[in-house]
Amino acid sequence: MTAPAPFAGLIDLAAERLGGRALEANDEFFAPKENLLKPGRGISKPDEYTDRGKWMDGWETRRRRTPGHDWCVIRLGLPGIIRSVNIDTHHFLGNHPTHASLDAGVGDPTGSLPTGAQWVEILPRAPLAPDLQNMFPLDHDQRWTHVRLNIYPDGGVARLRTYGMVAPDWASYAAGTVIDLAAVEHGGLALDCSDMFFSTMQNLILPGPAQHMGDGWETKRRRGPGHDWAIIRLGRPGTIEKVVVETTHFKGNFPDQCSLEGCFLPDTDDQAFDSAAVAWRELLPKSRLTGHSQHEFTSELVDIGDSTHLRLNIYPDGGIARLRAFGLPDLTSNPPALPAT
Repeated sequence: MTAPAPFAGLIDLAAERLGGRALEANDEFFAPKENLLKPGRGISKPDEYTDRGKWMDGWETRRRRTPGHDWCVIRLGLPGIIRSVNIDTHHFLGNHPTHASLDAGVGDPTGSLPTGAQWVEILPRAPLAPDLQNMFPLDHDQRWTHVRLNIYPDGGVARLRTYGMVAPDWASYAAGTVIDLAAVEHGGLALDCSDMFFSTMQNLILPGPAQHMGDGWETKRRRGPGHDWAIIRLGRPGTIEKVVVETTHFKGNFPDQCSLEGCFLPDTDDQAFDSAAVAWRELLPKSRLTGHSQHEFTSELVDIGDSTHLRLNIYPDGGIARLRAFGLPDLTSNPPALPAT
C-alpha cells in the first residue's frame, strides 16, 4: 500500500507517469535507477538472480569500499514545490542505506541540470529504516525542477516519492491561450471527494488518456440515497468554455448522469476549503453518460463567469476516467496559495 501524502491533494512530482526521469547515477550495479520512479512500492522475487546478483525492484549500488556516498539525479515530471519526501526501502533488508539526504535545483524542466548549477539541500542527512516508507516533511517554498537523492554510504532504495504542488511557469503562457484549467500540469488539484474506494480522485486530472479502469476515479456501489462528487481546484481562475467527461474503460460501472458546478473563491487555502459552505453555481446541468466514451459539452454550459473550483457530481456512483475543463486563465490573478507543511 502506498503511503499517503501529508495533505491528500499533493501529488508525486517525480512520478514516471508525469514525465519524471532518473537522469544520472554514480552507480547502479545491482539494480537500475529508473526503478525509483515506477508506480507501486516494488515487488520481491526471492529466487530470482541476474548475472550480477540478487534481482531487486529498486535502485541498488554495489558495496562501497572507498570514502564518499552514492547519488542519483532526477528530473521532476512537473516542476513544483516539494512538501514531503518518501524514501521507500521496501524489500531492502540488510542492503538498505543507513541514511539519505535530498538536494534540489532549478534548470530546464525538459532537460538536464546545467553543469555547475547550484544544488540546495532540502532534506538534511536523515536515518533510514529497512523495508519501510521513510516519510519526511519539508519546509521549502521554492519551485524546483530537479532533485538529487544521496544515500550513505551505499545500498538500495525501492522508490522515491516527492509529494508537492505543481508550479507552472505562467510567464511562458501567451495571452489568449485556452488551456485545460483543471489539468494537473497547469496546477489543478483534486481537493476532496465523497468516496474513492477503488481509485483516487487525483487520476481525474492526470495528463493523457486513462490506461485502464484503475487509472480513473471510481467510487464504491452506492446503496443509499445521494450521489458521489469530487472537488477540483483550478490551476488558475477562468471562464470554462468546454468540458470533457471521459468514461473510458468504464463499461458496466459508469455513472448514469453527471453535472458540474463552479464557484469563485480566490485566495482560499486548499486545506481550509469547505465544500459544504460554498454557494455552488450550476455550470453543466445533469447530463446523460454512456460507457467507455468521451462526452464533450459546450453549448450545454451555463455562463457563470470565472471559477476557481469545480464540483463534479456523478449520479449515483461509478467511475470517471478524466475531467477536462477548457478556458482562458486569468493570468492577472495570484497563483493558488501554497498548502502548509
